[in-house]
Amino acid sequence: FPCRYFRWWYKKTRTEKKYPFINLLSAVPLQQIYGCPLGGIGGGTITRGWRGEFCRWQLNPGLYHYETVIADQFTVCLRRKGQTVYQQVLSVEKPSTLQGWNWGYCGHYAFYHALYPRAWTVYELPGQNVVLTCRQVSPVIPHDYQDSSLPVGVFIWEVENGNDEDVDVSIMFSLQNGMGTKEDERGGHWNEPFTFEKEGKQVVGVLLHHCTPVNPFTLAISAREKAGTRVTHFTAFSPTGSGKEVWQDLLQDGRLDSPAGRSTPTEKGQVVAAAVCTSCTVPARGHRTLELALAWDMPCVHFGSKEKLHLRRYTRFFSSKGDAAPALSHHALTHYEKWEKKIDAWQKPILENSHLPPWYKSALFNELYFLTDGGTIWVELPPDCRAEDVQGPAGAGLSQLLPVLREYGRFAYLEGQEYRMYNTYDVHFYASFALIMLWPKLQISLQYDIAVTVVNEDVQPRQYLMCGQTAQVKLKNVVPHDIGEPDDEPWQRVNAYLIHDTATWKDLNLKFVLQVYRDYYLTHDSLYLQDMWPVCQAVMESELKFDTDNDGLIENGGFADQTYDAWVVTGASAYCGGLWLAAVCMMCKMAEVLGDGETLQKYTAILQKGKEAFERLLWNGKYYNYDSSGSVASSSIMSDQCAGQWFLGACGLDQGQFEVFPKSHVVSALKTIFEKNVMGFAGGTMGAVNGMTPDGVPDTSSLQSNEVWIGVVYALAATMIQEGLVREGFHTAEGCYRTVWEQLGMAFQTPEAYCEKKIFRSLAYMRPLSIWSMQLALE
Repeated sequence: FPCRYFRWWYKKTRTEKKYPFINLLSAVPLQQIYGCPLGGIGGGTITRGWRGEFCRWQLNPGLYHYETVIADQFTVCLRRKGQTVYQQVLSVEKPSTLQGWNWGYCGHYAFYHALYPRAWTVYELPGQNVVLTCRQVSPVIPHDYQDSSLPVGVFIWEVENGNDEDVDVSIMFSLQNGMGTKEDERGGHWNEPFTFEKEGKQVVGVLLHHCTPVNPFTLAISAREKAGTRVTHFTAFSPTGSGKEVWQDLLQDGRLDSPAGRSTPTEKGQVVAAAVCTSCTVPARGHRTLELALAWDMPCVHFGSKEKLHLRRYTRFFSSKGDAAPALSHHALTHYEKWEKKIDAWQKPILENSHLPPWYKSALFNELYFLTDGGTIWVELPPDCRAEDVQGPAGAGLSQLLPVLREYGRFAYLEGQEYRMYNTYDVHFYASFALIMLWPKLQISLQYDIAVTVVNEDVQPRQYLMCGQTAQVKLKNVVPHDIGEPDDEPWQRVNAYLIHDTATWKDLNLKFVLQVYRDYYLTHDSLYLQDMWPVCQAVMESELKFDTDNDGLIENGGFADQTYDAWVVTGASAYCGGLWLAAVCMMCKMAEVLGDGETLQKYTAILQKGKEAFERLLWNGKYYNYDSSGSVASSSIMSDQCAGQWFLGACGLDQGQFEVFPKSHVVSALKTIFEKNVMGFAGGTMGAVNGMTPDGVPDTSSLQSNEVWIGVVYALAATMIQEGLVREGFHTAEGCYRTVWEQLGMAFQTPEAYCEKKIFRSLAYMRPLSIWSMQLALE
């Protein structure tokens, strides 16, 4: 494997000059700096650090730049009786550029709080008796499919004057034209001031046109002009020089010069920045509000292959010609109050519930960052798109495919910022609770995209890196691993994952069936169920061939043939066997709902046989063994052994005629996991280790058995809550939250995995969105 991977990696990165889907030779280094990202869903994101810096950029879909752009700052100017008494960049940095500015704000006088999609920074200006609170708001609003797509963020500055005299306050927002990459110096970029008025409300700012050959974009910084507020600007300055011209301009009168006209395009090697300043007088002992916005407009995008042009979702409501930034800025500054009302209405009942611990409220909302900042893309179907373009040769049976994609667009997010594959399905299985509970139509759309891929095939042969064998890219009637990678052409070419041939994985098909019924149970969308039913039947037929001894239970193949793709499993197994029985149960339930007596009969018989085999082969009196191979590791206690029960419980299919796993066995297994994998690991403070031997030592038979997977732990906690083990569930999940967000400093970049020794893997990962299944269990 190492040799094959290196050969492939060299060809990909050196010859083709492309990003590898997983770069095992160069992980993203941990920076403990990130705060709440800016932007809605699928229009790109700009992450700010908790110290206020602009430091993580994802404007090109799925591709990240980890650059802190030092010119991107807020600066405050205070004037009393016509004299500037205080002027300070609100940053603790002391950079080598822009040395004409007053840097090095004392961090002791600033406080940061984040509750996604909002953040608050409080600055107690030393010696001034003035307090600034910057509230950062992004339009991430459940069940909203319009404003939630907008590439904007708003900064509302509340200014409190504790003095007995008036103070003139100015907030200056400076921004570099670009993302801090080499592209900023390629030349041809230019800035221009703008004013946008609509319905009597005026917004003033500067547009920064970033003119790259692929995926050009415009940044806009702006402020709301209203009675008592004056907005001024500085169209162009060099962020690599001393910055004196801007600093002195502001210092002189608390305003900027506001030159008219556009700047000249930059020369090669030259970088340009702009600034906007909003000013008002705050009365003695009084309070005023200043409002600024950042928008970015990259309406049409090419992925790495440059084959197709995609229009982002927000172009449905705003221009797609690259001139929407003024209108986006205006919309953001005049609608953020409505957004906040909706965000409050959604979050308040949870925040005010005294039965829920404070860490859980933080985790529940802040883990949602990944829905926007997971390299997320949300695009429209082209207006001239024909049915056959989307359906492929075999997708004509999906009656609602086109209506759903036309109405709600196509949605994709990465497995992780380092694992660049879109809609990785074995992992989305866990994360999908966040989508189905908050943006159900995006989950339905994603499922249609998967369904179309299931019924089609890609016969192109290729070599798989783990085993070295050659097989086709995508087999018919099996669920794909992913819908492609951002550096190629997602949706068109699927299965970017090259490590295993996932056609023989045992979990993907089952996870499709489980999600279909779960989605139907929560949305009551019967057209969706009817469309998905033949697809479910097809993938279950494919899956049945893995039941080699006809005992009603599938067998794993003696390799890592499921989401734990480095943990070998042989014969009947708790994880895949449990998922299989849950899927068979849901096939029975769907057949009953749809009146399909023949299928109901068929799967009822399989379920009876399979349940008996599962208990006989795996139950040991306390928990379900990892697998039935009889190897040393087969008696391992797997933290994820109840994954099938987790989904059954979430759909109300865990009792009476639908009881698949005996209740007493489920509770005993969960209590064993709590005792061994949670309390017996790291003193009960780090969540649940994936695998634990019966004698209380972590299972080191594979890299992954010895890891904690945060998304799996949240799912385990949800299962515990469903089964009445609420205290245990919260204790289990709390270990992960405190480890990631407090001990390891990994806020807004929750990894896939960590070990007891603080080793971690794959920062900013999809699976932890499974925390929303805890909320479903509680509700």
